[in-house]
Amino acid sequence: MQRPLEGLLVLDLGHIYQAPYCGFLMAMAGATVIKIEPPTGEPLRRRAMVAGGSVPQAMLNSNKLGLSLDLKNPQGQEVFLQLVDRADVVIENFSPGAMDRLGLGHEALRKRNPRLVYACGSGYGQTGPDRNRLAMDLTVQAAVGIMHTTGFPDGPPTKAGPTVCDFLGGTHLYGAVMTALFARERTGKGGYVEVAMQDAAYSTLASAIGMHFGGKADGLPPRTGNSHAGLAMAPYNVYPASDGWIAIIVVTEEHWDRLLRAMSQDALIGDARFRSNPDRVKHMADVDGMVTTWTSAHTRAELEALTRKHGVPAAPVRTLEEVLEDQGMHERGMLRWVDHPEVGRVVLPSTPLRIEGAPPPDFAPSPFLNQHEGEVLGDMLGLAEAERDALRQAGALGPRFTPR
Repeated sequence: MQRPLEGLLVLDLGHIYQAPYCGFLMAMAGATVIKIEPPTGEPLRRRAMVAGGSVPQAMLNSNKLGLSLDLKNPQGQEVFLQLVDRADVVIENFSPGAMDRLGLGHEALRKRNPRLVYACGSGYGQTGPDRNRLAMDLTVQAAVGIMHTTGFPDGPPTKAGPTVCDFLGGTHLYGAVMTALFARERTGKGGYVEVAMQDAAYSTLASAIGMHFGGKADGLPPRTGNSHAGLAMAPYNVYPASDGWIAIIVVTEEHWDRLLRAMSQDALIGDARFRSNPDRVKHMADVDGMVTTWTSAHTRAELEALTRKHGVPAAPVRTLEEVLEDQGMHERGMLRWVDHPEVGRVVLPSTPLRIEGAPPPDFAPSPFLNQHEGEVLGDMLGLAEAERDALRQAGALGPRFTPR
C-alpha cells in the first residue's frame, strides 16, 4: 500500500513550530521532506541547553531528512536551487520578505519551477500594517484576543497553556499546501499560499465573539474562567473531585437528564428551573453548586465511571504524565515510546490524520544536523564527496555529520 504523498519532494526551511509542523504532517503522509537548516542549526536546536528543550525538535522533525545549507552563501543558494528544480513544495516561516532579499522568494523560485507550491507561514501575514511585527505564539495570543478571553473575571489576561497559535498556523498551512497541490492536479501549475497565525487563531474566539455581539460583556473583559466563553451553556465547567478535577458539559436536554440520574437527582428531571438550557443559564450558580456538591464526594475515577455509564460528556482533568500513558492513543498509534538517539527514551507523536488504505507511517527519528547530506546531495544531486567538501570549505554547507 502506498502512502498518499509518496513521490512528493518537500523542502522544509521552517523553524520553531509553525512551518515544521506542516512539514511533519507531510512527512507522515509519505512525502520526502528535507529539513534544511543553517550551519548552526535552526533556533529550536538551541533549546537543547535546557533540560528537555530538544524534545520538541524530536517531535516535529520525525521522518525528515536533515541537510544544512547556508542560503546567504551564493554556492549554498545554487545547491538549494538545484533541489528546488526537483521539489514539489517549499515551506518557510521566515520574517516577511527575507527570502525575497536573498533572491529566493516565491516568484523567483516558481519562474524556475512552475509546478512548485511555495508555502509561507507568518504571525500577521505577508501584507497589511502588521506585516513586519515580530511574532511569537505568546504575542499572537495577545494580539488576536485569546489572552483577553482566557482566565477568570477578577484576574489578569492569561495565555493558553499550549502553543496554540503556532500549531493552528501549521495545521492551516498544511491545508493550504494540500489545496494548492489539488489545484495543481487540475491546472499543472504550482502556486503561492500563505497563512498568518493571527488569522488561523481568530475563529477560536467564536463563543466570546457571540457574547460580545449579544451584549453580555457590557464592556468588561469577557473572561469566564472555566465556564462557557459565551456564558451560554450550563453546566459547563471544571468541577472539584475528591482527588482532582473533572470537566462536565451538558449540550442537550437529554444530557441534563442523564446527569441528574448520575447524581441520583431524578426528582429534578422536568424541574422548571432547569428544564432548558436558557433556564439553567439563568440559574447557573445553582446548577454549578449542585454539580460541585456531587463531584466533591467522589474521586475522578468514580466520576468518570458514572458519567460514562449514564452517557454524560465529561472527562477528568489529567496530568501530563497521565496523558503520555494514554492507552487509547498508544493503541491507535498516535503516541509511542521511542529510544531516541538524541533525547533518550521519550513519548513521541505520530500524525493525527487517519486515511483509509494508507499504512501507518514508519518511524524515523528526527535527524541530527546535516545527517543526510550524502543521501540528498550525493544520491539526489550527484555531488561527489570532494565537491561537497569544497562547498563546506566555502561555507556553503554545514558541518560533516559524524555518527554518535
